[in-house]
Formats: sequence, structure tokens, C-alpha cells
Amino acid sequence: MSGGTEIPVRVTRVTPVAHRIKRFRFERLDGRPMPYFSGGAHVIVSMNDNGHVRRNAYSLMSAPYDCSAYEISVLHVEDSRGGSSFMHEKVREGDEMRVSHPVNLFQPDWRGRKHLLIAGGIGITPFIAMMEQFAREGACFKMHYAIRTRDRGAYCEDLVARYGSHRVKIYCDAEDSRIPVARLLDSQPLGTHLYVCGPAGMIDGVLKTGLEAGWPEQNLHSERFLSSQPGKPFSIELTRSGKTVHVGHHESMLEAIEAAGIDAPFLCRGGACGQCETMVALCDGRLLHNDVYLTDEEKASGRKVMLCVSRFEGKALHLDL
Repeated sequence: MSGGTEIPVRVTRVTPVAHRIKRFRFERLDGRPMPYFSGGAHVIVSMNDNGHVRRNAYSLMSAPYDCSAYEISVLHVEDSRGGSSFMHEKVREGDEMRVSHPVNLFQPDWRGRKHLLIAGGIGITPFIAMMEQFAREGACFKMHYAIRTRDRGAYCEDLVARYGSHRVKIYCDAEDSRIPVARLLDSQPLGTHLYVCGPAGMIDGVLKTGLEAGWPEQNLHSERFLSSQPGKPFSIELTRSGKTVHVGHHESMLEAIEAAGIDAPFLCRGGACGQCETMVALCDGRLLHNDVYLTDEEKASGRKVMLCVSRFEGKALHLDL
């Protein structure tokens, strides 16, 4: 049911790459190759923080054809719930950790005649492996990458040097430079596919612009990993397990259920994939849906909830687990 078998790994390299961003390299403890993956894939990294297990999704950014190791980049977010702080403050070279097998919810559509990539901030990470794969396959692509300041722009110089300034364009907020999204979307040849990853507002804006410009919905691809928002503590009754689970202020329902020894399903842990969708047996109160998977109608019905990012306010919540 859950995220599958984990791979024991060793952290073989930790590299600061930009302001509040570090790159981590994982190699298998048994010396075997890592499973193959395609550009856009992610893994779940398990972190044992003094007995409390945190699990966060991170995009794989090593070359997809290089199975010697996996590499990720982690932004130390200001309001971290613990995962990014753990990675930045506690993980050292030589540490042993566990990662999931790769999952891809952001795959390139190889039917595209051209691939237009738009990234914001740490949203560049899934595109690094994707661009490597596009280049290796001889696919036509262009990257437009927005950063706040030059010191926060991870991999800017590396990407321009590798793929050329004709394929990688950098835009810096501090220099009053913005991606001309509307103009870009109006000037692409038929058969172009667009991919966007970055802050939620940026993703929403790009997708809205694409639809308004007449792009087919199936040609618009996005990836966003949401996190569970803090809120008032509450309790859940699990009808099949017969357990009562308390969800803390900074804890997701999924994390609390796992801590109680219940094997709950997940893939992305970010409200996007639908794997942790759970039926609601009773809801005396209000579900706070924070996912991007359920439709507005499904959210309004109160019959389903995504465990990884949603919360609850009220008297009683019973879930079919």
C-alpha cells in the first residue's frame, strides 16, 4: 500500500550550490546500481530525526542514464516543518539514509515537436535531468528560468554553459527581468508541449495563460509539491484499524497515521498524485483540503480526503483505514 521498498543509501557528497540550497549525492550501501529513472522523476527521502521519521519528496537531478548514484537539491525553506532543516543542519557525508524507488508524475511527452520549459527558483530541479534526457535524445527544447537574485539561482551558469544561451534563458527579479510568458506561449509552433515547475502562483499563472492562448490542456504539464500546513491539533478515528490518532500542530495526517503503525498509501506526499486518497466515514466539522488532486465537487462532498496535505477542524473525523 505505501511507497514501496526503500533503498538503503550512504550520503557520499554534500555540496552548497546557492543561497540556502545544498546538493546531496546518495549511493547504495550494497554497491549495486540505482534503478533507472526518467527526467522529471522524484524519490521520497526518509529522515530519522531522533526516532521521528520524516519523509519528503525531492526531484532527481542526476543524469537518468547514470545509475551510480542519485542526486537531489534541497532548499532550506524559511518555515520548514522539519524536513529541509534536517537535510541542511543534520545530514553529513557518510550518513546512512533510505530513499524510495523513483516515481515519475512529470514525464516528458515524447510526442512533442518542441518542449518549452519554465522554472522558478528551486523548481529548476526536475528539469535538470529532463534537459539531459532531451539533449541525449536530440529533442528540441528551451528553458526559461526565473530567479529572485543571482545568489539564489542554483545551476544558472552551469546550465547556460552546458546547453548554450540560445536554449537557456535566465531572468532575475532583482534586475527587473521577467519571463514574457504570454509572448512565449503565443509564438510556439504547433505540437509544442509546455512544462512548468516553481511557486504555486507562477504555475497557476502560466497554466492560465496557456489555456487562454488556446493551448490544448494535454500539452500543458506542471509539477508542484505541496506541504501540510500547520494548524490546530485534532484527532482521527480509524474505523478499520480501531485506532485513534492524534495529529499535531506541525504534523500531517499521513505522518501521524504512519507514526501510529498504520501502513497508509502514498507516492508524492505533496497533494498531487492521488495515491493517499482516503474515504471519509464521518465528518462532524470541516475538512481543510490543501491538495490539487480532488475536484472542487469532490472536496465539497466531504467524502474523500488526501492524507498528505489536508487538515480538519471540528468535533469528529472518522476515516476508512
